[in-house]
Amino acid sequence: MILFKTLLFSILVPGTVVGVVPYLLLTRRPELPGIGLGVMRYTGIVPLLGGLLFYLASAWYFVEQGKGTPAPIDPPKLLVTSGPYRFVRNPMYVGGVLILLGESILFASIVLLLYLCLIWLAFHLFIVF
Repeated sequence: MILFKTLLFSILVPGTVVGVVPYLLLTRRPELPGIGLGVMRYTGIVPLLGGLLFYLASAWYFVEQGKGTPAPIDPPKLLVTSGPYRFVRNPMYVGGVLILLGESILFASIVLLLYLCLIWLAFHLFIVF
């Protein structure tokens, strides 16, 4: 049941932030010039996949070690200190930022890069305040 709730939350919340909104920005974006990367834009796959793996590992440790979900309404019951949490306090946010960075590079999009900056700022302010 915890795994199902984690999957549902991951699809609805982070999936919207790193999937649905970037898709909408790319398909309905104002005409801004792209970043001229040529074939180098495929290097965006590296942070994209790295961020995805980082998020998935973080969510898995929440379920396995913390006995909870990433959702604020059903947080882990135990402190998670292994896996990505061993190195970073908020690895799910790091994963999301890496995914957005990868998408920005892969799609050579200034709009996605600006969105990434906005999300990064929102994550930072949420943590600080």
